[in-house]
Amino acid sequence: MSTPIPYEDILKLAKKYQPDMTRFLRDMIAIPGESCDEERVIKRIREEMIKVGFDKVEIDPMGNILGYVGHGSRLLAMDAHIDTVGVGNLKNWHFDPYEGMEDDEVIGGRGSSDQEGGMAAMVYAAKIIKDLKLEDDYTLLVTGTVQEEDCDGLCWQYIIEQLKIRPEFVISTEPTDCQIYRGQRGRMEIRVEVQGVSCHGSAPERGDNAIFKMAPVLLDLQSLAGQLGHDEFLGKGTLTVSEIFFTSPSRCAVADSCAVSIDRRLTWGETWESALEEIRALPAVKAANAEVSLYNYERASWTGLVYPTECYFPTWKVEPDHITVTTLSEAYRGLFNKAPVVDKWTFSTNGVSIMGRHGIPVIGFGPGKEPEAHAPNEKTWKSHLVTCAAMYAATPLAWLQQLKR
Repeated sequence: MSTPIPYEDILKLAKKYQPDMTRFLRDMIAIPGESCDEERVIKRIREEMIKVGFDKVEIDPMGNILGYVGHGSRLLAMDAHIDTVGVGNLKNWHFDPYEGMEDDEVIGGRGSSDQEGGMAAMVYAAKIIKDLKLEDDYTLLVTGTVQEEDCDGLCWQYIIEQLKIRPEFVISTEPTDCQIYRGQRGRMEIRVEVQGVSCHGSAPERGDNAIFKMAPVLLDLQSLAGQLGHDEFLGKGTLTVSEIFFTSPSRCAVADSCAVSIDRRLTWGETWESALEEIRALPAVKAANAEVSLYNYERASWTGLVYPTECYFPTWKVEPDHITVTTLSEAYRGLFNKAPVVDKWTFSTNGVSIMGRHGIPVIGFGPGKEPEAHAPNEKTWKSHLVTCAAMYAATPLAWLQQLKR
């Protein structure tokens, strides 16, 4: 027989630990932790994991923190990236982004929604599991991962490929407004470069202006953006030019190279090969003999480890009747006596590696809301921490029950 899931007791403890989650989240917010500079945040998380009773806590060579609960034969993971973006223009903030703010309902500060709130809820879900003795034939791995904002999924490429850790499925605690998310578009970082010949600006006809050569390429890219693929669930593919660079001997000279960066979002059915080829096939790209390539990422983590990868982040989704969806839906109904909303992310997550590259099913459920990510005055909701901690504590047993059906 399946172990009964004490939903009422789980929810009661989640509410009890809301002040502890709030304090822990505010501690993390107070420590600046942009990509490749997460060491102090990781060590603060280790302190809290040990305090609440994780069975094992490790920091891997890349700098990810791995906390384990239980010793069962089936491995389930929950993930939060704990690096943040910068704060941008401080004039747009109504409070200090690291000192943060708090009232009866919300917690403000950089990383509150994206994505340290998920970490706070996971750590206290582990405490609830320990308090209620909910261990069974599963091992729960809670990961606090690094460099996601710089290169989403790189942390899990390392965990899967180098540490040889392969959970049966992973819950991403990226913000979902406490809804269940089952997919996202992929993305690529593409560079298009054209060459010119410099000369004195007083006689531009002697040279070949690379910036002028890029202009029709930009117009073709703008046209292509309106012709990309569409998926009924994930939506349409998109393309935007995000950066422009040039080289020139001086302000009084003709530019001898020009390059642009493209943020390309891939919907279902689009591939990295097709995305590159459709740009290479543009008439202006051909006329300018432009080079089209993927960017590479080779930045060292806070530990000094370099794990290079190309900047391609695959599209992924799980089907509506997949066990990941039914497991979280069952736990949600048991806790809150209503059906959950099932949707998708607009932005990208570590699922690009876990599911997109390695085929390990991913499901999303997290505190906070997507529009808060990277925005000034970022905030999350205390009620979300409670909801998510309860969900994360109930999910392992709900999963085992689904496996037996």
